[in-house]
Amino acid sequence: MLVVVASATLVLLLAAILSNRVSPVVALILIPALAALTLGEASAMPGYVIKGIGQIAPIAGMFVFAILFFGIMTDVGLLAPLVGAILTFVGRRPERITLGTAALALLIHLDGSGAVCFLVTIPALRPIYDELGMDRRVLACTASMAAGVNFLPWTGPTVRAAASLKLTVTEIFTPLIGVQSVGLVFVFAASWYLGLRERRRLGLRPLASAAHELDDGGTASAPASADAGHGAGLVRPRLLPLNLLLTLVVVALMVSGLAEPVVVFMLGTALALVINFPDPAAQRARIEAHAPTAMLMVSVLVAAGAFTGILNGTGMIKALAVASTALVPTGLGPHIPVLLAFLAMPLSLAFDPDSFYFGVLPVVAEVSGHFGVAPVKVAQAALLGQMTTGFPVSPLTPATFLVAGLSGIELGAHQRFSIPWLFGVSLVMTAAAVLMGVLA
Repeated sequence: MLVVVASATLVLLLAAILSNRVSPVVALILIPALAALTLGEASAMPGYVIKGIGQIAPIAGMFVFAILFFGIMTDVGLLAPLVGAILTFVGRRPERITLGTAALALLIHLDGSGAVCFLVTIPALRPIYDELGMDRRVLACTASMAAGVNFLPWTGPTVRAAASLKLTVTEIFTPLIGVQSVGLVFVFAASWYLGLRERRRLGLRPLASAAHELDDGGTASAPASADAGHGAGLVRPRLLPLNLLLTLVVVALMVSGLAEPVVVFMLGTALALVINFPDPAAQRARIEAHAPTAMLMVSVLVAAGAFTGILNGTGMIKALAVASTALVPTGLGPHIPVLLAFLAMPLSLAFDPDSFYFGVLPVVAEVSGHFGVAPVKVAQAALLGQMTTGFPVSPLTPATFLVAGLSGIELGAHQRFSIPWLFGVSLVMTAAAVLMGVLA
């Protein structure tokens, strides 16, 4: 009975989220509640929910204050000089332009928002691509690779994996720093190669105009203008050194694990507000400006806490995992994380982040546990592709359509061109994780 109800619960969750019939928050709350009622656990259900929410509360708090902190740093113009330096560096050589594209996307994605990353990076560089006649698919691909590999403790996939498996973001992310570094080397090497290939394709022909047409789905249009997205009245150029120091300290403490992430970002946000906006009204305005982004994700996290709390409290996850373990060959069991890492990027095309991290990942972790595999290994394997390198091409994320639209290319053209490169960097990171002993 328990296995049947557990299976039906996961199927209903995936179907509800993937079909867009209801929001993830509604699905994560109502479906497990219905399952608990079916199992006769109505009286115990509130306790399961409270316990589940309590376990993810630090992660939810970290996410709120991370969004506020990096939003404030963007508002005050911390990244503006670096963006300007990159745009100056790229010049008119295609290989420099593609390297600059990757560097700019990597930099802008520090706040964890793929949408902001693409909204800044692509309009800023698209006129240069058009002027030289470069393939806009290369622009979309290099920006996507850099953003995809730049998963961080405060980005969505890491936060979801931690909340789902009741882990801390530090224990998931810190062992992956070396693996991520290898991925970034691949990104910049691939970007340089794509730029060099464009230079050879263009040959000695005169510089093409913005009316140049692409070979596969791209169409020319007037160059888009870059917009940093914040008003000039918020920029604090005189405070740049202090803001930079504060950011470096916050990130260092976050990655080192010397202090709880939620505490680090709470203190960092408070200091950022006091330093840059001493007036209380201005502080409230900055918080309100970034609150919608923070609250949307937090509502999902809290609902996910209720979901996992009910599934664990009723024993559904354990029962489903025990039943699934019998289907896994004994020799394959210890290597489930490696297999998951290999499939993680393609799985982004089939599962949205909420359904995968809150519906699929706990079962995979429980099954792996029967073979002596720690849950953190499963979380790390998932981060090597599932909605990291996979999110800029997944039809289940708005960012994919944003990349294609801003680049002025067809969605299919973007996916055909970028998927092999994004899958490639995922495989490179998987191999690095195995060689470094992160995965086995």
